[in-house]
Parts: sequence; structure tokens; C-alpha cells
Amino acid sequence: MKLNERGLLVVISGPSGVGKGTIRKALFEIPDNNFIYSVSMTTRKPRAGEVEGVDYFFVSREEFELGIKNGEFLEYAEFVGEYYGTPLSYIDKQLQEGKEVIIEIEVQGALQVREKMPDAVFVFIVPPSKKALIDRLTARGTERSSEIQRRLEKAEREYNLAYKYDYIVVNDDVFNAADRIFAIIRAEHAKTERSIHKYYKLMEGKE
Repeated sequence: MKLNERGLLVVISGPSGVGKGTIRKALFEIPDNNFIYSVSMTTRKPRAGEVEGVDYFFVSREEFELGIKNGEFLEYAEFVGEYYGTPLSYIDKQLQEGKEVIIEIEVQGALQVREKMPDAVFVFIVPPSKKALIDRLTARGTERSSEIQRRLEKAEREYNLAYKYDYIVVNDDVFNAADRIFAIIRAEHAKTERSIHKYYKLMEGKE
């Protein structure tokens, strides 16, 4: 039994090329997990095969901008003329149901989340070495050398923000990294600050 029954918001973040998405997928493959991947909201039109409420929440630009005005987003950004954001109401509902909500996000977005939900768990993913990061970016084969260099320079700046996170996980092996994050989630539920109230109720015979 978990003393902390409310779910956790787990933010997986780090520079481009460190393997955030691959680790997140491996995390969801761990048996008996209680994870929910955060569904974003967007103003772009659905693509073939995309399902409302599974891939995205699709809304009009007017609806999205009203949500911004009313503070309804955990974080949001505009990209190529379309808005993308994480709705607070969706996340809160999942947390109340005891689900572990996983967000995979870039560093700047993670810092936005930290301001609004400081009790979330922030995990910074790093490569085992600078060479490993260069090799990963190069192996994609989708970017010119100038773009790879730009990403590396951005990564250098973002590494200096690691102190703003709760944990640093080295992606030396995808499944090892996922296991470490799973262990972090289990440990976070046992933290005194998250479980003390339930503990006292149990000791008083009120649960």
C-alpha cells in the first residue's frame, strides 16, 4: 500500500538528442506500471489516424488563446503558427485518480512547469559523454552539420540548468535509465512530506 495515494507528475527533460522519447517509451514497457502519458492540446488539424483525447486535444485558435488568458495551461508554446500546450485540468484529474502522469519536454518547457507545479518530480536526462551526444545527433541523418552544431551549443547552455532538477539520470542504456526513473517514482511516494498525513491517520485508526 502506498501512503501517498495521489499520483505524481513526472517531468522527463533534457537537451535534444539525449534520448528522452526512447526512455519514456521504455518506461511504459515496465510491467504493472500506472503511467499516463500527458495528452497535449493543439490548434493544428488532426492528421490521418490521430484520435481526439489520445494523440491530442484538438481545439480552435480562439479556444486556445482563451485558455492562455484564463491560465489553463501548465505550459504552452507556439510552433510554426500553431499552439501546443499541456492543459492543467487534464493533468489534475489524472493525479487525483492516482495515476503517474509522465511529461516528456524540452528544458524551457520544464522550467515553466516547475514554476506552476513545484511538487512535480523533475528528471534531467544526460548522455554518458559529449561524444555520445554528438554520435546520436549525427546518427539521425536528418540534419546538416550546422544544425547539429547549433543543437550542441544549445545543449551546452542547458546542461548548466541541471541544478534546477530533482534528479539526473545518465542514459547509458535505455532500459537501465527507465528502471532508474521507475525507482525514483517509487521512492518519491515514500517521501515523508508526501506520506506523513496518511501515516498519522493509519496510526490513529482513522483509515
